[in-house]
Amino acid sequence: MSSRPNWGLGELDFVFSTLVVGSILNFSLMYLLAPVAAAKAAAASSASLAALVERLASGAPLAKVGAPIGHMFERGSFSLASRVLNALYKGGVFAAVGFGAGVAGTTTSNALLLLREKLGHPSPNRPPAVLANAGCWAAHMGVSSNLRYQALNGLDAALAPVLPAGVFRLWSVAVRCANNVAGGMSFVFLARLLGVQEAAAGEEKRGKDNDKKKDERKKR
Repeated sequence: MSSRPNWGLGELDFVFSTLVVGSILNFSLMYLLAPVAAAKAAAASSASLAALVERLASGAPLAKVGAPIGHMFERGSFSLASRVLNALYKGGVFAAVGFGAGVAGTTTSNALLLLREKLGHPSPNRPPAVLANAGCWAAHMGVSSNLRYQALNGLDAALAPVLPAGVFRLWSVAVRCANNVAGGMSFVFLARLLGVQEAAAGEEKRGKDNDKKKDERKKR
């Protein structure tokens, strides 16, 4: 909310939409990347769509070409090309999940906004376009989330052997909290840059006026 005009008060609909999509996205990624899903994917022999998705998410194609299946900084005698391949592959998986979650979440949130309008409480903002917002989520997940995912895992791999267990746990919690904040702010920046979540003109102006007032108070 702090990344939006007027501390998000004029864009609560967009905050709600982001939370809905983010919740679906988090569940999807945690399920697809979980060890049990990877085990099921390895054991699956059917050609169903669900089995195919699980195999792709588990990194089975990466294992076939000798690339790390978890993250690009995995321990092992992997070549630089195979590590780069992991980053590109994960980016593709993250982008695909981001697009799917974006379509499902944006459709759901827009339906709830339409229901609110029919109940006599219309939104001052235009609901996000489903495909455009989903595309924004795909770009965000494929680039920002993927890079942060790779960097966090690389740092974990480097620090886990040298830090005491308690210190490493504190580090892990702190850096992941910071990662969530950074991820949320980077999505808002990208969404506003691409114009998929635009505040109504009155709300935008009100936010800018409030920012000016805050700056004037600071100068005093």
